[in-house]
Amino acid sequence: MIICRARRLSLESGLMAERYIVIIAGGKGERFWPQSRAARPKQLLPIVGDSPLLTQTVERVKPIVPTENIYVITSALQEKGVRAVCSGLPKANIIAEPEGRDTAAAVGLAAAIIGARDPTGVFAVLPADHVIHNRKKYQSDLNAAFTAAAAAPVMVTIGIAPTEPATGFGYVQRAKPWKTIRRKTVYTVKRFVEKPDLATAKKYLRAGTYFWNAGMFVWSVPVVENAIAKFAPELDAGLQLIRAALAKGRKLGPVMKKVYPTLQKISVDYALLEKSDNVVVLPSTFDWDDVGAWPAVARHYPPDAHGNVGRGLRMVEQGKGNIVFSEGEHLVVVVGADDLIVVHTADATLVCPKNKAEEIKAAVKRVSTLTDGQRLL
Repeated sequence: MIICRARRLSLESGLMAERYIVIIAGGKGERFWPQSRAARPKQLLPIVGDSPLLTQTVERVKPIVPTENIYVITSALQEKGVRAVCSGLPKANIIAEPEGRDTAAAVGLAAAIIGARDPTGVFAVLPADHVIHNRKKYQSDLNAAFTAAAAAPVMVTIGIAPTEPATGFGYVQRAKPWKTIRRKTVYTVKRFVEKPDLATAKKYLRAGTYFWNAGMFVWSVPVVENAIAKFAPELDAGLQLIRAALAKGRKLGPVMKKVYPTLQKISVDYALLEKSDNVVVLPSTFDWDDVGAWPAVARHYPPDAHGNVGRGLRMVEQGKGNIVFSEGEHLVVVVGADDLIVVHTADATLVCPKNKAEEIKAAVKRVSTLTDGQRLL
């Protein structure tokens, strides 16, 4: 997760507020195996583009926030990799969770860190591993979300307009218009819904009032801490110990090591958003892709005449619709096969039909049972 403190800006309401950004950088590195691993999940890789997805995320927010106020909160296992791709950030600004406790704990930790510096600060929570090409529209929407969260005690979510009846995302249903912020209509939220089946997803797409929940939120420290205290008191009790240590100027490491593994493990959606009545949604205007598995990568690479895509030394003969990735100087050749995922790394090779991509995660778990399998995870 990354936290960025922003320059002050005048709000439409005349108020002044400090901005921060929190980028959640986690994941187990299973869906993009063998390129991704537990210590090197997809946000640390150039899955799409020439730089790691985390680096791309940081670059997108630099026009909004000063680089020196960017913090990264990541897992202990991924700390080394995060430091490598975020070498431009102050070393002290990268904080590792001793143990993953899901997004509510991560958001609570971010609020504690920001609150120690600025009790009324406004901060965004953003994923580290999404693909967004139109930076100007992204920055415009994020600026509007900040303005909304600073103008009223609300939780702002940025909703992605669905382009297909996707069953792999949660949805947000909008209700009536709330305010017009920076010429953008922001709506009250009627409800959050879980990942639907295909028939329900088609219904949501036709309705035109549902958005994909991409995990992008903006709120102030008081708003989110009040919500944690009200709806997740068990989590709040542990976070109080972290807040107390920060208030006394103590180093974060010792209290994190002692307290963090004991925090309630729950997502911020379940803990806060689905229970709160002050959530609003800002429809996005930028392009967006979760790139959740290998087949999604094909959308971001130019295909050859037969729909084959990939990167590295590769060749496809008498085949179509293949995804082929090869690292280093190793040549991968596919002959007479269609719709395969072929990924070669220095120590592992994956061959999988595209329609079986969801099985990769289960296969990775079985890899650990092989001799020396743990080194491949």
